[in-house]
Amino acid sequence: MKLGLRLLLGFFLITGIAAFFVLRVFVQEVRPSVREAMEDMLVDTANILAELAHDDLARMPAGGTLAGTRFADSVRQYAARPVEAKIWDLTKTTLDYRVYVTDADGRVVFDSGTPAGGSEVGQDYSRWRDVALTLAGRYGARATREVRTDDRTSVLYVAAPVLDGQRVIGVLTVAKPIRTVAPFIARAERKIVLHGAWLLGLSLLVGVLVTGWIVWSVRRLRHYAQEVQFGERRAPPRLSGELGELALAMGTMRERLEGREHLERTVRAMTHELKSPMAAIAGAAELLQEDLPAADRVQFARQIQDQVERQRVLVERMLALSKLEQRRAIEHATALDLADCADASIEHARDRARQRQLTVRWTARDTAPVRGEAEMLQLAISNLLENAIDFAPAGSAIELSATRDRAEQRLAVRDHGPGVPDYAMPQLGQRFFAIPRVSPDGRAERHGSGLGLAIVREVMALHGGRLELANAQPGLRAELVLPVR
Repeated sequence: MKLGLRLLLGFFLITGIAAFFVLRVFVQEVRPSVREAMEDMLVDTANILAELAHDDLARMPAGGTLAGTRFADSVRQYAARPVEAKIWDLTKTTLDYRVYVTDADGRVVFDSGTPAGGSEVGQDYSRWRDVALTLAGRYGARATREVRTDDRTSVLYVAAPVLDGQRVIGVLTVAKPIRTVAPFIARAERKIVLHGAWLLGLSLLVGVLVTGWIVWSVRRLRHYAQEVQFGERRAPPRLSGELGELALAMGTMRERLEGREHLERTVRAMTHELKSPMAAIAGAAELLQEDLPAADRVQFARQIQDQVERQRVLVERMLALSKLEQRRAIEHATALDLADCADASIEHARDRARQRQLTVRWTARDTAPVRGEAEMLQLAISNLLENAIDFAPAGSAIELSATRDRAEQRLAVRDHGPGVPDYAMPQLGQRFFAIPRVSPDGRAERHGSGLGLAIVREVMALHGGRLELANAQPGLRAELVLPVR
């Protein structure tokens, strides 16, 4: 299972469990909370009505009822009143209080009506919890189901004492069916479930976004590690938080490892490359100590001079390549014409080309601006020209062409030499890999250092371009490809 899916499932599982329990608690608390609020209002109502019933109950003869009294008539008129009250999005169309009064013995002396429409006047309620507790001087309330197995048929009864001074002369009870507030309870439960679903959906969306950001960051780190594995040089990805610190740490670690490995490879390669010219210099110097003809002395002195020049070129190119490899990006990029950079490189190589009886000419010159450092691009083109001069036969021409399309600018350098064997083509551009060079008279010369094309590849990598090499039959065609800016 992929990292993103694991994170998303884990986040959703935690959020879902938390949301389930929270919603369950809310839904389970709605009904009891509504009942508690309803009981609180019934307490106030019962006590107000008990005060209103006091006068009529105090004047009632023993064994009598409240029928025909002002209190009884007022309650019956209340029950008969039409009502249409818009309570938020619900409409109330009935008045649902049931009111009954008992005397000091618990006998019902007034009843506004049972749910079935009858009256309990004359019944003994002294053992009902609401009446019994109130007559005993305590808070009296009860809940009774009209259908024993259906809690939705519950009716809540709250009683208040009718006091004559400090003496309890009766009990007034107010009853209200739970079903009358059921729509409010259902609405509250629906809203809780709906908002809970929205909350869960938003939590899932947040989880997807957070997971996506984490996976995106981790994939950038993985991609960076893979690029490093394949030898590409890229700056560490810019990330925030701990992942950003990890990216910087990976970049620092890579630079240190590359620096150590680079140093080891360079020392080994330089040691190998310097052995041949040093041996030649040592041999020539030893022979010069003997008594030699003037022509031989000149020949050996020239050999020493050539080998010293070879070492100088090797060291300069090695230093140039090392500087390029230490850079991560172009620091001072400007808009350039690649053909102008090539003209500067041609001028620099003109004397050496003339010595080899070579001509350098343009075959096409169609350019668009590119962004880069002129000095670095001139260095790359100069190395291509040096390679072409080394391999081109005397009397031939080195051809340059500049072409462009919408996205890329190309600069090609072609010689008419022997080309490159197919087996060696994939390795061109690796440091210290080179094929034998041919002298003007057709004899094989020493191998080159291979650093020229390595420098070109580094310059192209820093500029976001590439080096393409192909046999041109005859000769080799080396092409710089840069993005048009």
